[in-house]
Amino acid sequence: MKHIIIGTAGHIDHGKTTLIKALTGRNTDRWEEEQRRGITIDLGFTYFDLKNGTRAGIIDVPGHEKFINNMVAGVVGMDLVLLVVAADEGIMPQTREHIDILEMLGVKKSILVLNKCDLVDDEWLEMVEEEIREELSGTFLENAPVVKVSAVTGQGIPELIDRIEHVSEEEVEEKDVHTIPRLPVDRVFSLSGFGTIVTGTLISGVIRKEDTLEMFPGGQECKIRSI
Repeated sequence: MKHIIIGTAGHIDHGKTTLIKALTGRNTDRWEEEQRRGITIDLGFTYFDLKNGTRAGIIDVPGHEKFINNMVAGVVGMDLVLLVVAADEGIMPQTREHIDILEMLGVKKSILVLNKCDLVDDEWLEMVEEEIREELSGTFLENAPVVKVSAVTGQGIPELIDRIEHVSEEEVEEKDVHTIPRLPVDRVFSLSGFGTIVTGTLISGVIRKEDTLEMFPGGQECKIRSI
């Protein structure tokens, strides 16, 4: 089974988490505060399987400017980014900030997802798409495919899945599982009874429960407690 990692990017309240729920059926906002406030604060993780047998892991990143550090942590290891832009608002400040971060970190493959298309008419949608194309000129996104969706109504979701499947087959290299495991850390936290826990996205090799890994650059050993 081929595996790819998909990330989201975009301004707060442009529908990244709702889009992921439309793709996977799962809500990545797991903290009570996230659900109460209606915004993503921490990284969220889920997955879904494509028709071609590829398993697509998804990282949902925060769009709010106060949680930009969490967004940066989630970018490492992404094979494909869904840049989500609300059709009724267009590109906003955190959209631009996320684009700059993705470009600096070397992300190459992206799909531009125009969300909330149910809220605008065809004339407005055409105008917004043209404005977005002008703003993306000269960036790694200038030739990115565009898919128009509504995460709420389901409009365009099958077309988006087809586009993701095409990119996974034609443009994303399969990860090397026959080498040492490399797992960049994206979160560190503590739990009572466990102590310090680190999590990350596996970008090469294979890990199993009870494996012992070495943390760099300190050289400290750590054990895989769960996956």
